[in-house]
Formats: sequence, C-alpha cells, structure tokens
Amino acid sequence: MKRLLLFFLLPFLSFAQGDSLSVAKKPLKVGVVLSGGGAKGLAHIGVLKVLEEEGVQVDFIGGTSMGAMIGGLYAMGYSASQLDSLFSVTDFEDILQDNLPRKVKSFYEKENDEKYSLTLPFQKMKIGLPVAVSKGQNTYNLFSQLMYDARHVNDFSELPIPFLCMATNAETGEPVELNKGNLAQAVVASGTFPTLFSPVEIEGNYLIDGGIVNNFPVEQIKAMGADIIIGVDVQTGLMDRDGLNSAAKLIMQIVNFQMLQTMEDKKQMTDIYIKPDITDFNVVSFSEGSRIVENGIKAAEPFREQFRAIAQQQEKTPRKSLVQKEHTNLRNISAIEIKGSPNYSRAYVLGKLHLRPNDSVSFAKLNEGINRLNATQNFRSIGYSFKKTDEENDKLVIELRENPIKTFIRFGLHYDELYKSGLLLNLTHKNLLTRNDVISTDLVLGDNIRYTLDYYIDNGFYWSFGFRSKFTQFQTNIPFQITQMFPIPSDLKNINVSYLDFTQQAYLQTLYREVFVVGGGMEYKVIDINSESITINGQDFNDVFDSSNFLNVYGYVTLDTYDRKYFPKKGVYFDGFFKWVLNSTSLGTDFGRYSFAQGEFNYVTTVKNRFTLSFQNEMGFTIGESDGMLDFMLGGYGFNPINGIRSFYGYDFLNLHGNSYIKGRVGVDVEVYKRNHLNFYANYANVGHDIFENFDTWFNTPEYTGYAVGYGLETVIGPIELKYSWSPEGKKDFFWVNVGFWF
Repeated sequence: MKRLLLFFLLPFLSFAQGDSLSVAKKPLKVGVVLSGGGAKGLAHIGVLKVLEEEGVQVDFIGGTSMGAMIGGLYAMGYSASQLDSLFSVTDFEDILQDNLPRKVKSFYEKENDEKYSLTLPFQKMKIGLPVAVSKGQNTYNLFSQLMYDARHVNDFSELPIPFLCMATNAETGEPVELNKGNLAQAVVASGTFPTLFSPVEIEGNYLIDGGIVNNFPVEQIKAMGADIIIGVDVQTGLMDRDGLNSAAKLIMQIVNFQMLQTMEDKKQMTDIYIKPDITDFNVVSFSEGSRIVENGIKAAEPFREQFRAIAQQQEKTPRKSLVQKEHTNLRNISAIEIKGSPNYSRAYVLGKLHLRPNDSVSFAKLNEGINRLNATQNFRSIGYSFKKTDEENDKLVIELRENPIKTFIRFGLHYDELYKSGLLLNLTHKNLLTRNDVISTDLVLGDNIRYTLDYYIDNGFYWSFGFRSKFTQFQTNIPFQITQMFPIPSDLKNINVSYLDFTQQAYLQTLYREVFVVGGGMEYKVIDINSESITINGQDFNDVFDSSNFLNVYGYVTLDTYDRKYFPKKGVYFDGFFKWVLNSTSLGTDFGRYSFAQGEFNYVTTVKNRFTLSFQNEMGFTIGESDGMLDFMLGGYGFNPINGIRSFYGYDFLNLHGNSYIKGRVGVDVEVYKRNHLNFYANYANVGHDIFENFDTWFNTPEYTGYAVGYGLETVIGPIELKYSWSPEGKKDFFWVNVGFWF
C-alpha cells in the first residue's frame, strides 16, 4: 500500500519541481491476477464490474483454475456483465458430472448407463479406480463455444488483453505457464482439479489444476509489464478436523498447504489485494452464483477511490473485443482432420460425428457429435480446434486419445416384489475379436439367480450383428383359473408357480439418429412354468403347467426420444415387435404355426418444469391357435418386462391373463424438490381371449381398472420408489417397493 500511495504522489511532486509533465503522466499499465477457487471464483466477476465502472483499463490479466476461465474470457473481450449473464444460465451440475444428453447415446450405451450404478476399470486381473469423476468433456465443449471467436489466436499476448494461466505438470509437480495454443484447452487444463477431472495433455505435458503449485500468478503478470497489480483472492484457509468431513475436503486441504505457504509473499507483491467474503460457499456452490458475484462487488467497494486514481493515470484506448454476435453456425468447414485414433477408423469417427466437409455445421450439431464419440467410452479425451484455411473456411481438427482400458467391471443393485433382491455383477470387454465389438456378461445374485450374455458388433448406422443368451426366473402367486388346465371345479384361488425363461438370440439391427432402431433375428426359447404338487378333491397334481421349446423368427422397431429413462420429463417412446412361432414342442403333432404382436406408445411432456404428464397405450394380440405359454399376463409394478408379462396397477403380478389385451395409462409426476417426486397413475385395460375379433370390443368400457399413488427419489443406484396401488373391483390393495435400476 505504501508503494501505491507513493506512486500517486509522484505526479504532484514532479509538477512542484517544475519538471515536464511527461514523466508524471507516464501511462500506468494495470495487471489483474485472479486466483482459483471453483464456484467461489465467480466473485472475480463482481470485482471486474467495479473496475469497469471506475474506468480502469486492464492491460494484462492472468489466473489459475476458475480465475483462468474468467480471465481468459475477459481477455478476449467479454465484459463483466456478459460474464455474469453467461455463468448465471450455465448448468454447472451437468458440466461437472459430464452428463451427456440421452439422445446422443446408442441403445447399447443407454442400457449400460441405466442399469449399472458403478463402473470400475479391470486390467491385469486387478480392479482399479477411475482416474477422475469426469473427463471434463462438457467443460471443454462449453469453453470451446464461448471462445470460438478466439479460435485463430495461438499467442495469448495477441488477445485484446494479453493473458496467461497456470497449470501443474502431474508427472513432475512443476508449474507450467500456458500463454500459447488453444485458449479453451489452456483454461480447461488450468482448472483440471485432481480426481474431479481427468488430466489434460498439451504438448506432451500431463496437466492438472495450476492451483496446486501456483494459484496466484502475480510474478508472471508483473513480468508481462504491469506497473500496478490488482489481485483477487478467493482461496480459503485451512480447515480444522470438524470441517474435514469428506474426501473432497481432505484433498482440498492438502492442495491448500502449499498455496497458503506462498501466499503471504504473493500478497506483498500485490498493490491492491482484494479478498471477497466467501466463507459461506464452497467450490461447487454454483447455485449461489448471484450472491458470490455480489460479494465480489462488496469486496471491491472500499477501493473505488484508488481505482479512479489509477484510471486517471492511464492512457485510454478503445477496448477491442473478439466477441461477435452469438453464433448459431460455425464458419464453413472445408476439411476434417482426425488425429490419434489408430484402432478406430476415420469412417467410424465421422459416423459418430455425423459431419462431412462442406456441411453446414452448428454448435449444437458439433457438440452432439462430440458427445456421441464421448458416449462410446472408447476415448480418454476428445479435443478439437479450428485452423484457418482461407478467409471463408476453417479446417476442423479432431484430436483423440484412445482409452487404454478395454475391460470393465460394473455393479448394480435392485429390489422389486417380483424378482426380489438382486446384486448385479457385470464384466465388459471391448475389441475382443474385432475393433468395433463388445462382449458383456451380467450375473444377478440374489433370490432369483439370472444371467445375460451379450456379444455385439457395433457398425453404427450400418447393419450391426449381435448374439444374446439370457436366463431369467422368478416365483409368484397367480389366480388358479388362468391355468385353464383343470376342468374340475375347485375352491383354490391362487397357486404359487415358478417361471423360467431360457432364450438364445442372433439378430441384426440398424440405427437412425441414435433414437430409432430396427432389427430382427432368430430365437430359440425355453419356457418352463410349474408348481409344487397340489391336491384337489383328493387327486394329486404335479407340474400343473408345462415346459415348452420354441423356435421363433422376430422383428422389432423402437423409437426412444426420452430425455431420461426414469422420471422422464419429455419425449416419445414406441416399442413394437412381431414374432412368428415356427415350432413349439408343447403342442406336439397338433402344432400349427402362429404369431403374435405387441406394441407400446408413451408420450411425456412437462408443464412449468415441475408437472410432468404421461400418456401410455399398449396392445397385444395373437394370430392363430397358441398353447398359452406366450400369452399376455398383466399386473404388478417395478420389474423388468419379459415376454408378454407387463405391469398393471391395482392387480398383483401376472393376475390378468389372455391372448390379447389393450391398456391405457395416464399419470402425473410432480418434482416437489430436486430429485424428489410425487406421482399418481390410473390405468385401464381389457384382457381376454381374442378380444379384437369384434372391432366394437376395442372401445368397450374397461373391464379392469387400477390406480397408484407414490413417491420416488433419484439416487446414484437408481430410483427408489414406494407405491400404494388399488383397484375398485379388487378386494386387495398393494404396497410395492422398488429400489435401484431395473434389470
């Protein structure tokens, strides 16, 4: 502070001595240093607002982590108000977690993300841990778009405000000054917090958060030529044992050790040191952004007079800006170059990107393509930049680094009232026989042991091939009368049965825009339904049902535009299949070929972001005389459907039976608090034998009705749901519990 006051007195001393004012009016060069601190760094925006209001011209700017991100944007020409607007509308939860829009995932990837709670790398017979929670792809996509107008600037000293940021070499622990290259990549590398984001590789350096070794690069900004240093520090002090109540806080404490040791010296090098009050916030308090910005303004208020004095001694020049109007389209992409993908062909990469040279490309389309590549999990990092080819065209350069891990172990947990408890263990291996294949084995341990083996060659939008082997079993009570096996009268109302399905499939399928799949194949299926011995009117009965082998040909079409599988807020879902039964052992010599079809259509929309309305219609029918083993059975909730077994509120599992049915359902889901849902459903159905023979019966008053009211919670292991269900025509109400992703 003494140096600053002396500096302010110099003009008056020079004037009193009668010297030339040229010395006194030597223009001051102002450098701004912004520290890291995650969400707390939003306070930097508040300080920059005050600097602008008092007319201070920033001549150099630099920072670390969040300070680098805000500083880099400010350096290329964004104003403080623009930054405030940008960060206030950004969903940082999606950014930090690398959440991908569901629409960019293939059907196989959707199933993985919606079934497993935990995925761990498996290499050399050892289970590892992920390098980080997130690859940081969403962060990179965000800043690449925000910094698009600086895409041709390779030397950061050529930005409207010369800029630099700091990173840390993860292999040597040395600080790395980033002042050249891809601006978006540099600021993302500076903010790559260990364990939260994967390291970023730049020119052979494996980089992580610069705050580990230099969170306040005052020396570097001074070396650029700054006469006055204004520093904004949003670091927190060390926490006591009561505050160290999580792994993240412990890691932050370790990172803070070295930062705080060097901070006192850095403060002495700063002419104006500003310390906003960020005690009520942490590194992920982005939802409190407006308050944090306001605290930055409050922290800068006491320095307004000094800012005005500095501004008076600056030689003002019109502030330049690279920021143009908001872009919807990129400049024409005349060529696409792909680097770093020896095991994945150019056609594969371009097929996922959905890009071709000289196409009209929007940011939305580019980001969707990058997200499709990211969703494959085949790449450790995906970078891109733009190289100027002429005044009208750019070359898009895609830089890929393949994921060296090919094998994963996945885990899931589920409970419902049909399959009961189940622990899911999965082993997945990629590139087993060919570059685009994946083999996956599910084993469910619990009350009903099950397994699924999948081998799939993913050719994207060309025809892909798959083989699936699946074993499913459960036990439940069903009404005695639906067996249709006893011509003698009986007072027996329910019977406990064991249901077993063993299926082998070979199929072909193709995709359209990741939301539409068409396929078909051959199927060998064994269905065994039996019960323990029972006695009726003095007569013993064993194996009340039967075991049948089927040879089938089937086809299917699925459209899925849901924004998410569980508690969707918008989208359409359609699933339809047709199956020809070529042979069945249960009918023996009396067998006549038959077929059956089933279709489901769902529409979901949300009103005012909280009230979600859903509408569902289903129907199924049999053509020809079947043996009943593949008939439709409705009832219950919370289980993964198999064959013709479907859910229906108000009735127990498998309690409604027929070779044809039609069902409607309406529902309201209210997200009363984030991830907490209250919902109400009503469903109606007609189920019976050949109900579609007479067209008039389609629109008869529903014979079966049911209702449910429930609570749902979104968790890392999947939805936790409680549902109370009843039917006006039934004598029994039901309370169902469902925990975890469905499998």
